[in-house]
Order: sequence, then structure tokens, then C-alpha cells
Amino acid sequence: MKILDVLDKDAIQVDLQAKDKIGILNELVTPIARITGIDQSEIVRVLMERERLGSTGIGGGIGIPHGKLKNLEKLVLGFGLSRQGVDFESMDGYPTHLFFLLLTPEHATDLHLKLLARVSRLLKKEPLKEMMMKATSAEEVIDIIIEDDEDF
Repeated sequence: MKILDVLDKDAIQVDLQAKDKIGILNELVTPIARITGIDQSEIVRVLMERERLGSTGIGGGIGIPHGKLKNLEKLVLGFGLSRQGVDFESMDGYPTHLFFLLLTPEHATDLHLKLLARVSRLLKKEPLKEMMMKATSAEEVIDIIIEDDEDF
């Protein structure tokens, strides 16, 4: 499976406007709720429960909010870009700009961990990160990812 096998084009947002963590999560979840048919507040609740365990702001301007949902049928991935950056309680204390939102079915732990690792590896590539920061459309984000999208 590749990142682009689960990243829905309709869940790619290149102009997030929220100024705080809960706002960013709500923005990221809006298209995911439409795609999955799961209530937006339920998804945000699951993500915030995970955030209470420790921030998913991994540093370097990257956040990978994630959670597991009982009634989710398949893995779902969304992407968001905050040009101004947001305090996402990141490990390095710097603003977070690039977000990958990962939701998996409750019992898909193996897939969940593999995709988290894959996204993390992808975003460690500085040139790729810089290109994503400049993306202006969902198509552009897909074109950037496709170059480094490997099976996991």
C-alpha cells in the first residue's frame, strides 16, 4: 500500500486558517467526516484524546494527528498546510505547518503504525517538505508525494 492509496484528494487542504490546535483539527476533520460519514465531533474527540497522551506535533514543522475509530471501515489519510503555522505543542516548540491526519479502524494497529512510520520518513526529506510548504493545490501535493511514495 502507498500513501496515495489512502490519501483522499478531497481531504487535501492547502490553506488552513485556524490559529490553534482544536481549530486545525476541526478543519482537517471536516472533509474526512464527509468522506467517512462519521460525525465530525466524534472524530475530533478521538483525536483530542490521543493529543492528551502527548502531542502529535513531532517537530520540524510537522504534525501527524491520528486516532482509531470503532466504526471506520478503512484507513483514511488527510493533509493540511498552515502557511502561518500553529502552536501544536510540538516537541521542538516551533510552529507546525504540515499536517497529515491519519484515522484507522480500531483493530488495524499494524497498518496504523506502518503508515505513521511511512509519513514520518517521507517528511524527513527536507526538499520534499519545502516543496509541500509551497503547494497551492491538492494536485500539487499529490505530484510532490508521488515521487517518493513507496509501498509499505
